Amino acid sequence: MSTFDPPALERRLAELEAELNAPGLWDDQARAAKVSAEHARVSRRLEGYRALVRDYEDARELTAMDGGELQAEIATSLRPLRQELERLQEAALFNGEYDAGDAVVTLQSGTGGTDAQDWAEMMLRMYERWATNRGFKVELLEVSPGEEAGIKSATFTVQGENAYGILKAERGKHRLVRLSPFDQAHRRHTAFSTVIVAPLLPVDADIEVDEDDVKVDTYRAQGAGGQHVNKTDSAVRLTHLPTGIVVQCQNERSQSANKQTAMRVLKARLVERAEEEREALLAKERGGSADTGFGGESIRSYVLQPYQLVKDTRTGYETGNVQAVLDGGLDPFIREYLLARAAGRIV
Repeated sequence: MSTFDPPALERRLAELEAELNAPGLWDDQARAAKVSAEHARVSRRLEGYRALVRDYEDARELTAMDGGELQAEIATSLRPLRQELERLQEAALFNGEYDAGDAVVTLQSGTGGTDAQDWAEMMLRMYERWATNRGFKVELLEVSPGEEAGIKSATFTVQGENAYGILKAERGKHRLVRLSPFDQAHRRHTAFSTVIVAPLLPVDADIEVDEDDVKVDTYRAQGAGGQHVNKTDSAVRLTHLPTGIVVQCQNERSQSANKQTAMRVLKARLVERAEEEREALLAKERGGSADTGFGGESIRSYVLQPYQLVKDTRTGYETGNVQAVLDGGLDPFIREYLLARAAGRIV
């Protein structure tokens, strides 16, 4: 399991600073940008650790001088310290090639008809709130509305440090059990939606896609408008024929801009597919199966009736505060998954 190692970060920062000052680095723009980005990331992490140590020492000194009158105040001041420590520990768990970067997320409604489409829209709201709470930037690229309610699919980017590494914990099928608002008899229904997460690559990423393998369709955007998407006449759908991967974009006003963004998403999905195949191969070599979240079982259940419970089937972590989770409170589930994976409890 990875641990947070400040001395190693200091050594790495010194190496990166030496590389940044090396003559000729900027002759290779791609290499220079990569080194610069890692330097900024390591600097932020190290400064976060140093600030945490300073705040801890201040709290410890205050505790030593306190005669009991400031106990509640000290406890309050320690809460953000614990949260920041958890963030630093979390960041130490990411060692994949793309983990530190941005992510592109696709939600797809599954089994359950209108309930599934409504569930997909609820999930979109959940992830938007979660990302905002984390300080991430969210950009919606495409929303396909359902026939009666909800959405058939949505694609959005999440930009922020470790966004991809974090969101990998969410990929797979999510199951909702509730009394259906679309059933006149108000019976209990089960609905599924799937989360697909891929690394958002740079615009100039060196990923080759044969144009003959891509079917291009254009159509008028029929999104919900306002809340979700700007209506345009230039939406683009790309179908990668060898894999069957379909991506769409409709948030730009020009067809060429939508196509460029859709191609970037397609490249991300192809990279993610290659990552999943690599994970499956490594898991097979270790005698297990990769947990990419796309088997027959759901990775998490959200039960609203006959009781209130959200439970992750991979880690066993659960909470009865369903509304808090639907309002974006996903961090405890993500953290449990990342820790279990780092410890080898999940292949």
